[in-house]
Amino acid sequence: MADFKRENFKQEIENLQYELNIVLEAMLLYAGAKRESLDEVVELYIDNADSVLENSSAQGVDEVLEVVDYLKNHHGEYFDAPLR
Repeated sequence: MADFKRENFKQEIENLQYELNIVLEAMLLYAGAKRESLDEVVELYIDNADSVLENSSAQGVDEVLEVVDYLKNHHGEYFDAPLR
């Protein structure tokens, strides 16, 4: 029985990771990331989030927005030009 619960828990974690990745990709696309560069932008988000937020006072959703702003300002080649 314990093995079943452990396996079920493991499956739930994998499902949540999958869903979280989809939400991250959708958010980056909505922020203007180029679809063909999405894998690179996701990697950049993950690789830079901690350092971007290290001295930040942002909390919650503002943390996410700060990392996206950083990516757009420092890795603009992966984003479409903003509409004017």
